[in-house]
Amino acid sequence: MIKKIILAMSFLMAVTISAQKTNDKDAVTAASEKLRLAMISGEKPELEALILPELTYGHSGGHIDDATEFVEKLVSKKSDFVTIDITNQKVDVVGNTAIVRHHLYATTADAGKAPGDVTLDIVLVWTKVKKDWKLLARQAVKSEKKK
Repeated sequence: MIKKIILAMSFLMAVTISAQKTNDKDAVTAASEKLRLAMISGEKPELEALILPELTYGHSGGHIDDATEFVEKLVSKKSDFVTIDITNQKVDVVGNTAIVRHHLYATTADAGKAPGDVTLDIVLVWTKVKKDWKLLARQAVKSEKKK
Protein backbone atom coordinates (compact mmCIF):
# COMPACT_ATOMS: atom_id res chain seq x y z
CA MET A 1 0.00 0.00 0.00
CA ILE A 2 2.80 2.41 0.89
CA LYS A 3 4.51 1.66 -2.44
CA LYS A 4 1.30 2.58 -4.29
CA ILE A 5 1.00 5.86 -2.38
CA ILE A 6 4.64 6.74 -3.08
CA LEU A 7 4.21 5.84 -6.75
CA ALA A 8 1.03 7.95 -7.00
CA MET A 9 2.71 10.93 -5.30
CA SER A 10 5.73 10.65 -7.59
CA PHE A 11 3.45 10.58 -10.62
CA LEU A 12 1.53 13.65 -9.41
CA MET A 13 4.76 15.55 -8.77
CA ALA A 14 6.06 14.69 -12.25
CA VAL A 15 2.80 15.82 -13.86
CA THR A 16 2.81 19.05 -11.84
CA ILE A 17 6.43 19.85 -12.76
CA SER A 18 5.78 19.06 -16.42
CA ALA A 19 2.66 21.26 -16.48
CA GLN A 20 4.54 24.11 -14.79
CA LYS A 21 7.34 23.89 -17.36
CA THR A 22 4.77 23.94 -20.19
CA ASN A 23 3.06 26.97 -18.63
CA ASP A 24 6.43 28.71 -18.33
CA LYS A 25 7.19 27.96 -22.00
CA ASP A 26 3.85 29.46 -22.97
CA ALA A 27 4.50 32.51 -20.78
CA VAL A 28 7.98 33.03 -22.28
CA THR A 29 6.56 32.65 -25.79
CA ALA A 30 3.93 35.28 -24.93
CA ALA A 31 6.58 37.62 -23.47
CA SER A 32 8.69 37.21 -26.63
CA GLU A 33 5.67 38.14 -28.75
CA LYS A 34 4.98 41.19 -26.56
CA LEU A 35 8.62 42.22 -27.06
CA ARG A 36 8.29 41.86 -30.85
CA LEU A 37 5.20 44.06 -30.86
CA ALA A 38 6.74 46.62 -28.47
CA MET A 39 9.83 46.89 -30.67
CA ILE A 40 7.59 47.70 -33.64
CA SER A 41 5.42 50.21 -31.74
CA GLY A 42 8.31 51.87 -29.90
CA GLU A 43 6.05 52.49 -26.91
CA LYS A 44 8.22 53.21 -23.89
CA PRO A 45 5.94 51.74 -21.16
CA GLU A 46 5.55 48.46 -23.06
CA LEU A 47 9.28 48.17 -23.66
CA GLU A 48 10.22 48.99 -20.06
CA ALA A 49 7.66 46.50 -18.70
CA LEU A 50 9.41 43.63 -20.50
CA ILE A 51 13.05 44.25 -19.60
CA LEU A 52 15.29 44.28 -16.57
CA PRO A 53 17.41 47.34 -15.71
CA GLU A 54 20.47 45.10 -16.14
CA LEU A 55 19.58 44.32 -19.78
CA THR A 56 22.47 43.76 -22.16
CA TYR A 57 21.30 44.00 -25.77
CA GLY A 58 23.88 42.91 -28.33
CA HIS A 59 23.64 43.97 -31.96
CA SER A 60 24.97 41.89 -34.86
CA GLY A 61 27.52 44.62 -35.61
CA GLY A 62 29.07 44.33 -32.15
CA HIS A 63 27.52 47.32 -30.34
CA ILE A 64 25.94 46.55 -26.97
CA ASP A 65 23.09 48.64 -25.58
CA ASP A 66 22.13 48.85 -21.93
CA ALA A 67 18.44 49.02 -20.97
CA THR A 68 18.23 52.80 -21.27
CA GLU A 69 19.87 52.93 -24.69
CA PHE A 70 17.75 50.03 -25.98
CA VAL A 71 14.51 51.80 -25.04
CA GLU A 72 15.67 55.27 -26.16
CA LYS A 73 16.65 54.07 -29.64
CA LEU A 74 13.25 52.50 -30.25
CA VAL A 75 11.23 55.37 -28.74
CA SER A 76 13.16 58.00 -30.72
CA LYS A 77 12.94 55.93 -33.94
CA LYS A 78 16.72 55.95 -34.23
CA SER A 79 16.08 52.23 -34.48
CA ASP A 80 12.68 51.82 -36.18
CA PHE A 81 11.25 48.41 -36.96
CA VAL A 82 8.37 48.60 -39.44
CA THR A 83 7.87 44.83 -39.43
CA ILE A 84 9.43 41.95 -37.53
CA ASP A 85 8.77 38.36 -38.57
CA ILE A 86 9.92 35.55 -36.31
CA THR A 87 10.45 31.96 -37.47
CA ASN A 88 12.06 28.77 -36.17
CA GLN A 89 11.54 29.75 -32.54
CA LYS A 90 12.69 27.36 -29.82
CA VAL A 91 12.08 27.96 -26.11
CA ASP A 92 13.94 26.12 -23.34
CA VAL A 93 13.13 26.74 -19.69
CA VAL A 94 15.69 25.87 -17.02
CA GLY A 95 14.45 26.82 -13.58
CA ASN A 96 13.81 30.58 -13.55
CA THR A 97 15.74 31.14 -16.78
CA ALA A 98 14.53 30.74 -20.34
CA ILE A 99 16.55 30.70 -23.53
CA VAL A 100 14.77 31.63 -26.74
CA ARG A 101 16.36 31.19 -30.14
CA HIS A 102 14.73 32.33 -33.35
CA HIS A 103 15.28 33.76 -36.79
CA LEU A 104 14.26 37.40 -37.29
CA TYR A 105 13.48 39.07 -40.57
CA ALA A 106 12.60 42.75 -40.33
CA THR A 107 12.08 45.84 -42.39
CA THR A 108 13.42 49.05 -40.94
CA ALA A 109 13.01 52.80 -41.34
CA ASP A 110 15.72 54.08 -38.99
CA ALA A 111 15.82 57.86 -38.61
CA GLY A 112 18.26 59.39 -41.08
CA LYS A 113 18.75 56.16 -43.05
CA ALA A 114 17.20 54.57 -46.12
CA PRO A 115 14.65 51.81 -45.49
CA GLY A 116 16.33 48.48 -44.97
CA ASP A 117 15.96 44.76 -44.46
CA VAL A 118 17.48 42.84 -41.58
CA THR A 119 18.01 39.09 -41.42
CA LEU A 120 19.31 37.88 -38.05
CA ASP A 121 19.51 34.90 -35.76
CA ILE A 122 18.69 35.87 -32.19
CA VAL A 123 19.16 34.46 -28.72
CA LEU A 124 17.12 35.94 -25.87
CA VAL A 125 17.66 35.21 -22.18
CA TRP A 126 14.61 35.71 -19.99
CA THR A 127 14.45 35.43 -16.21
CA LYS A 128 11.37 34.93 -14.07
CA VAL A 129 10.73 37.78 -11.64
CA LYS A 130 7.83 36.86 -9.36
CA LYS A 131 5.25 35.72 -11.95
CA ASP A 132 6.58 37.71 -14.94
CA TRP A 133 9.30 36.93 -17.45
CA LYS A 134 11.76 39.80 -18.03
CA LEU A 135 14.41 40.12 -20.73
CA LEU A 136 17.93 40.01 -19.28
CA ALA A 137 20.01 39.56 -22.44
CA ARG A 138 19.74 39.51 -26.21
CA GLN A 139 22.35 38.79 -28.85
CA ALA A 140 21.96 38.96 -32.62
CA VAL A 141 24.19 37.50 -35.30
CA LYS A 142 23.90 38.07 -39.01
CA SER A 143 22.14 35.29 -40.82
CA GLU A 144 23.15 34.20 -44.28
CA LYS A 145 19.61 33.86 -45.62
CA LYS A 146 15.98 34.34 -44.78
CA LYS A 147 14.60 31.23 -43.13
